[in-house]
Amino acid sequence: MSRATLEKDPHEVASMFDAVARRYDLTNTVLSLGQDRFWRRATRSALGIGPGDKVLDLAAGTAVSTVELATSGAWCVAADFSVGMLAAGRSRNVPKVAGDATRLPFGDDVFDAVTISFGLRNVNDHTAGLREMARVTRPGGRLVVCEFSTPTNALFATAYKEYLMKALPRMASAVSSNPDAYIYLAESIRAWPDQAQLARQIADAGWSAVRWRNLSGGIVALHAATKPD
Repeated sequence: MSRATLEKDPHEVASMFDAVARRYDLTNTVLSLGQDRFWRRATRSALGIGPGDKVLDLAAGTAVSTVELATSGAWCVAADFSVGMLAAGRSRNVPKVAGDATRLPFGDDVFDAVTISFGLRNVNDHTAGLREMARVTRPGGRLVVCEFSTPTNALFATAYKEYLMKALPRMASAVSSNPDAYIYLAESIRAWPDQAQLARQIADAGWSAVRWRNLSGGIVALHAATKPD
């Protein structure tokens, strides 16, 4: 079975996601206990997009998140470096582009808004990815990062870590087409910066007015920012 290491070699990560593509959406819904739908709606709302906006949905996977964004009336394109994931979402009627987050196949100042959900953590150099997102976003444009984070309650945080390392891999073995990939998922979440650390990294990558909102007790955080004029 295919899984990536925390070194996040792009070829390893892409191969791993190709291997989970077939049952990816189902697995996400099961492992998140249905919270994935709420997180997608919250991301769309935080972006503040509407008709006339051009939106990049980066690390879009099967494009289920892109379809949610498009309900706003904005023109939305799904981008991912896993061709297998994009292929698994072929029935979703949104534009799809294969591309690396650190070398996006778009010109400067193209998009009114850019978002990445549960994908920044998988980018080999996520600071470079954040800079690329700024490059393709127009001045005054918006960024929203939806990513796993650190629960705010210490007791809940302890229980959550136990779930990640023990229960999640067992649940994945019942529904995923590549259960080993979810060991990487658990490890990468535990190694990820907390809310304040990620906010500083976003600011260091050239974004301004960085703020965040916790979802589901801090299991997930929405970081929002603006590209300076």
